[in-house]
Amino acid sequence: MLRTIFAVTCALAAGAAAAQAFPGRPINMVVGFAPGGGTDTSARIIAKALGENLGTPVTVENRAGAGGNIAHDQVAKSLPDGHTILLGSVGPLTVAPHMIKNLPYDPLKDLVPVTMAVTFANVLVVHDGVPVRTLADYVKYANQQGGNLTYGSSGIGGAGHLSGELFRMMAKVGIVHVPYKGGGPAMQDLLGKQISSIFATPISAGPHIKTGRIHAIAVTSAKRTGFMPEVPTVAESGYPGFEAINWYAYVLPAKTPNGIVDRWNRELVKALNQADVREALLAQGMEPAPGTRAELAAYIKREYDTWARVVKEANITAN
Repeated sequence: MLRTIFAVTCALAAGAAAAQAFPGRPINMVVGFAPGGGTDTSARIIAKALGENLGTPVTVENRAGAGGNIAHDQVAKSLPDGHTILLGSVGPLTVAPHMIKNLPYDPLKDLVPVTMAVTFANVLVVHDGVPVRTLADYVKYANQQGGNLTYGSSGIGGAGHLSGELFRMMAKVGIVHVPYKGGGPAMQDLLGKQISSIFATPISAGPHIKTGRIHAIAVTSAKRTGFMPEVPTVAESGYPGFEAINWYAYVLPAKTPNGIVDRWNRELVKALNQADVREALLAQGMEPAPGTRAELAAYIKREYDTWARVVKEANITAN
């Protein structure tokens, strides 16, 4: 009994000492998508505040590919000393395990939750050459195209892809998914009229909606968003019950000492609650949602179970 108490005490002391020594060098914040998309933009807003608060550089590393899975695998296998942190997303954390048999990491075992960062709705947008302005028109037009109307996303299994698949199932409409290595590249092809539509993040879509180069058709949340209050929801446009929100959350390698994980939680919650950070994120259509480690762990598990059912019913594969 005394030996057990001693071991636990030593472990706690080691974790506390590690937390006090952190950070000992610049921080590497990894995101799984190319520059220009929602993950990248929000990471850079938060990284700036963290760098100022911690007094050490916080750089954002874009490790695009495989719908974000490459970045998540990289961080899962990184040195667990707190100097590499990941802004994770719904696809790699809760969807990929149900689509990819030999996924090289287990999000529930190899990564430890720190805090939710932001939540937000995606928005279905079309380029200005697509003659639709309502969801009913979109479905009618898709059927007229013989099931060949394209929609892009930031990658297979990401929130945009899942929104599209859930809508395809509920509307029984023929739309074709085109995956990219991030929301930025997908938006560039939409602007270039290489694809017809995207279930996009507000960050990547907002500026182009304002210029009229693309048009917002519907948002994927249960209620209208403050960022685009004039845009109806998919649910109110004829598909009650539809909801597919997006979220980004911070995670660390699973063996990171508890003291460092707790320190990261405190620093991220502090940054996300700062007025300038909140205003910058809200201006991009993202709702800061800092919380506890336990709250994020429970949320990830619920999403993990929910999307397992959708992946099975929609027969979504990584191919």
